[in-house]
Amino acid sequence: MTDKTALAFDVYGTLIDTQGVLDALQKIMGDNAPAFSKLWREKQLEYSFRRGLMQDYVDFSVCTRNALDYACMALKQPLEEDTRQALMAVYKTLPAFDDTLAGLKAAKDAGMLCYAFSNGSAAAVEGLLDHAGIRDYFEDIISVEALQTFKPNPGVYQLLLDTAGVSADSGWLISGNPFDILGALNHGMKTAWVKRSNEVIFDPWGPEPTVIINQLDKLVSAIQTS
Repeated sequence: MTDKTALAFDVYGTLIDTQGVLDALQKIMGDNAPAFSKLWREKQLEYSFRRGLMQDYVDFSVCTRNALDYACMALKQPLEEDTRQALMAVYKTLPAFDDTLAGLKAAKDAGMLCYAFSNGSAAAVEGLLDHAGIRDYFEDIISVEALQTFKPNPGVYQLLLDTAGVSADSGWLISGNPFDILGALNHGMKTAWVKRSNEVIFDPWGPEPTVIINQLDKLVSAIQTS
């Protein structure tokens, strides 16, 4: 066990902006792009939850593609196959949020151990982090593919703690996704919810995040004063 603080950063929606696909969608469908992007992301997560419950694991990219096809049907956007493949390719080069680099630099300067923790495959996450220029800030990439399930299965949070070599008291999950925060809290971890928008609602289940921040460059100070 290490005595250092380990920070596990969710990737999609926390470090990497899943709405980065919006520019590509707007070129295809104009004003319909925001609604399409929102439904695509919601279904992507829903399909991962359902796959996890059914114990029918597939690569996260399959959930992404199935959700894309659903959005096309639901919103009556009959996109050609080459267009769908092009949109899937955009997911491999999504941009980092503007505050991501500053947050990671502050964590590393403070001597904290940073891990990328994702529903995505290790290869997909590696590519995203490399493209964003932030791979070197992480000790390791921890993917749910090792357990063939998805967040918020308790096993994936234990995998994180085991990989980082820390107890739940020394392990922090950093995420912009409330379901992920609740999953980590359920496993006894500390959490930092990245609430970038005032319109986002935290699920009223009872447990609350250990700290709430509105951008990642405030993370270290929030942890140190918690």
